[in-house]
Amino acid sequence: MRQDDRTLTLSASLLDAVGRTPLLPLQRITAHLPAGVRVLAKAEWLNPSGSVKDRPAASILRAAHAAGAFAGGAALLDSTSGNMGIAYATLAPSLGVHVRLAVPASASPQRFAILRALGAEVELSDALEGSDGAIQLAQQLAAQEGSAVHYADQYNNPANWRAHYEATGPEIWEQTEGHITHFVAGLGTSGTLMGVGRYLRQQNPAVRIVAMQPDGPFHGLEGLKHMPSAIVPGIYDADLADEQVTVSTEDAQAMVRRLGREEGMFVGTSSGAAAVAALRVAERLTQGVVVTVFPDSGFKYLSETNKEST
Repeated sequence: MRQDDRTLTLSASLLDAVGRTPLLPLQRITAHLPAGVRVLAKAEWLNPSGSVKDRPAASILRAAHAAGAFAGGAALLDSTSGNMGIAYATLAPSLGVHVRLAVPASASPQRFAILRALGAEVELSDALEGSDGAIQLAQQLAAQEGSAVHYADQYNNPANWRAHYEATGPEIWEQTEGHITHFVAGLGTSGTLMGVGRYLRQQNPAVRIVAMQPDGPFHGLEGLKHMPSAIVPGIYDADLADEQVTVSTEDAQAMVRRLGREEGMFVGTSSGAAAVAALRVAERLTQGVVVTVFPDSGFKYLSETNKEST
């Protein structure tokens, strides 16, 4: 490498390292499927902060920075169940932006430790109110702080879903060489499903879009929403999905263990839920390519894993 090339690479923003994650085949847990059916998972834990949330975080940060939202030293403020906050706290320093977050007190200890290490300022919301409680706290803080903060509002910010329309969707289309027949994604902010679904629908209207969510309001699938009982994100369009699938916490946790032991993939519970849903879709097919998204690895859930194994 020439000296000037190395200097250019080193000077690139961490935001430029987001995306272009591999699409991995699930092989052993799909061994019972017909030969013409494949299930593939996007390995989003390979993003800089370790989750799919780097994509919307980078998009939101870029859009806000370009609009001058951080002029005068305004901090970025948002609610998060953990991963989006970690993504903000990882990527924002490259723009000189301080991060303030409203986080449910029920978030895992690993998430709080990472946020503290990255220098994010954290305000706790009621554990029993989940992500909705964090949203309400962030709204209160935004009203109180005024121009001292820029409320990113990931649940209503179009830069969220556009990150997936402009990058995640095209990556999946290219990696499957246009052969994808079904796309399965969990609903949290709904940005992944909205962005990827819209892109794929434009490329091939026959691609089936499948939305996955927890099977009830009280669940352990961190980052996912049970839409009938939650504050519905403004970016969510219920008409986009061709099908809705629900997954129990217990089935997701069991799948997490299977993925680790049979596929060598150490993933979080939302990834386990995505695999359960994708497998259910694939088991109905005789031919097809089912793609899902594994949002993060299992390292932020180690305290939960240890509890389950004792």
